[in-house]
Amino acid sequence: MAIPVLPARTGARRGRPPATAPAVCYALIALNTAVFLAGPAAGINPLYGRGQARVCAEQRYEQRWGAVPAELLTGRPLTAGQLAEAPDPVPGCPAAPTPGKHPALSALSALFLHGGWLHLLGNLLFLHVFGPTVERRLGRSRFLLFYLASGALTTYGFALAEAHSADATRVLIGASGAISAVLGAYLRFHPRARVTTLVPLLLFLPLRFPAWLVLGLWFALQWWSVHAAGPGGTSQPPGRGSVAYLVHVIGFAAGFLYACTLTGRRTRATRPRDGAVDARYAGGTSQRSTPP
Repeated sequence: MAIPVLPARTGARRGRPPATAPAVCYALIALNTAVFLAGPAAGINPLYGRGQARVCAEQRYEQRWGAVPAELLTGRPLTAGQLAEAPDPVPGCPAAPTPGKHPALSALSALFLHGGWLHLLGNLLFLHVFGPTVERRLGRSRFLLFYLASGALTTYGFALAEAHSADATRVLIGASGAISAVLGAYLRFHPRARVTTLVPLLLFLPLRFPAWLVLGLWFALQWWSVHAAGPGGTSQPPGRGSVAYLVHVIGFAAGFLYACTLTGRRTRATRPRDGAVDARYAGGTSQRSTPP
């Protein structure tokens, strides 16, 4: 599988003002990093202890701030009785009730939790490569709303898929759903943009491939993984460290479809109006009387 490492330069035309900095993307990267470093998963905050104590603290932290399908569908935190009947997510660390938790808000707070360094860095790499271009296309405010709404949508979609599963009490964390939506939007906006990738089979040789190939293969891998994983679309065995591939598929499809609605409106808006004419010049260029 190719690993994207550098974004393509899209929309850079002579005479246009310099592109604005993707402030929302940078802020999301910084916030995800800060939350991870302050939490128990990073292993550097002494408040959470060491060894098994830190592992149990991480489990309680995720239970408090992560999204639990059963809680999302009922709108109430799991009771002590429900947790006692559920399998322990971590051996030796029984799940504890979380009174005062608001499940609807956990669909957003879960977007900023990560289970380890690879989980964090993998997500942020994809956000860094593909996010800025989508942010510039949507604008800062709309991009932030798109990111958060996509993350919440994928979380609830996963909860519905797990509704009748014995694993409906396990915690879902990570920004993968929101970032997958960003990938889907990028593919619709810039399918031919060339993305620099590292290919492990070729000793991590950097090569440039069109976005439709890189992201198309990525989506195909996620789709195949959902079917290979079985019910819930989660890698087995379920629990800590498992991957919710279904979240990736839902997010990617949602982002792609949303971008389709925007590109469709833009195409209709730029279609020549009745009476539009082309003024041709000696240099062979033309200037349309309707907006470009």
